[in-house]
Amino acid sequence: MATGTACDGCPPLERLFEQFAQAGGKFMVCPICWNSRKLQESPLVDNAEIAGTTPLWKWIGEGATVFSF
Repeated sequence: MATGTACDGCPPLERLFEQFAQAGGKFMVCPICWNSRKLQESPLVDNAEIAGTTPLWKWIGEGATVFSF
């Protein structure tokens, strides 16, 4: 299960994560970030996969706006 800290007045991130997963949402994890943080031994959550720039751009398609945080 994903965990995090939300801002004051924001819904709990765990609830948002669960809603996203239940709606079929998938996370693409940056392999460079994953490796630089030495997370190789850590499991990904069920609806996540390690995927670099090329799979992301193929999934997005033409004319989409992308953000990352």
